Amino acid sequence: MKTTIKLAVASALVAVASSAQAGISIPAGDWTLDIGGVVNAYYTHTNFSGDAGAGAAPLGLGNGNADSTNNITTGLLPNYLSVSGKTRQNDLDVGFTISINPGASTTAGGFQGSQQENRQAFLTFGDKSWGSIKLGKDLGIYASDAILNDMTLLGVGSGAGSLAGNTTTLGRIGTGFMYADWKSQVAYSSPNWNGFSFTVGLTQGWNAASTLGSATSNQRSGSQSAYEGKASYEWAGDVAGKVWVSGISQKVKGLTAGGDDRATAFDIGANVNVAGFGLTAYYGDGDGIGQTIQLFDGFDAAGKSRDSDQWYLQGTYTIPGVGTKLGASYGESTLDGNSADAFNDVEDSMWTIGAYHPLTKHLNLVAEYSQSEREIGAADAKAKTVSLGAILFF
Repeated sequence: MKTTIKLAVASALVAVASSAQAGISIPAGDWTLDIGGVVNAYYTHTNFSGDAGAGAAPLGLGNGNADSTNNITTGLLPNYLSVSGKTRQNDLDVGFTISINPGASTTAGGFQGSQQENRQAFLTFGDKSWGSIKLGKDLGIYASDAILNDMTLLGVGSGAGSLAGNTTTLGRIGTGFMYADWKSQVAYSSPNWNGFSFTVGLTQGWNAASTLGSATSNQRSGSQSAYEGKASYEWAGDVAGKVWVSGISQKVKGLTAGGDDRATAFDIGANVNVAGFGLTAYYGDGDGIGQTIQLFDGFDAAGKSRDSDQWYLQGTYTIPGVGTKLGASYGESTLDGNSADAFNDVEDSMWTIGAYHPLTKHLNLVAEYSQSEREIGAADAKAKTVSLGAILFF
């Protein structure tokens, strides 16, 4: 597939099939334009149980023992239409990507305004001898490999019971890793040196806010840029794989106690594939970064940073001659409470089993079962979701 939908879609394509994918390529003078994308939709059924107070955002586990809900919605990947172009000028490889990302769910009669995002709008220039520079909006650098190795990238994961009408569900975001998100950035990516490469960049500074308490009392200024970077080593062969590390640091201003502080995080992960079996292991640790959406819930009402960590394990097996990928995974995200908080810690977890079958080289059928859980002190809430649907790449 030649389209530059970049990391999210490219990784999903690698995960679903090893055969080459063909996009829509159009010669246009000095340029080669590529058009491609994703269309997906799933029928989901979710049962809620537990305590109402534990089902708060961002996981959206419902209101305790609420009624079950059925939805038809997009999965973790939004619908995607991407236009990209590339050319070689003055000894430079020059390119661009612009995408639109509509949802596939409506939740009110006579209202067709399903949410839409514009996740990518960036340009690149460089050369294979020294690397490339990116300016614009694209997937964030920190924690990007965590989501790109998540098997629910082709499915639904958590959030289907409460996020209908949104562009996406959550997959394993918040139950094993933080959301890399889509960020305005200036980034440099190195050449690939026999499997080793790295990326460093400045990304737009964000405000720190709270979903656990009063949003106004915990709104902190993030006007300074964030520093992000990652490095990876990838190898091929009978035993193929990849290992990676990444990190982020951003100054947060206007804290109640002590004035300013920094939100920081790092992660490490590995993926190994042999004879149809795949194993992924991931761990992340943060201070002031939060646990699901970056800079949400990272500081308490007194301005003190909260510690957090995330991890997940995932195993898959691709049936020879059939191509069906079977997978199971479990992960947790934990946010520690401080003395100013009314909770000791917040623990969000999810286990998922799934089957991902390539009906054609572009069309994939998906079946998943996920059980997500949130614990806040003695309060506990669960959501059990069955999802059935299809995802098409072109």
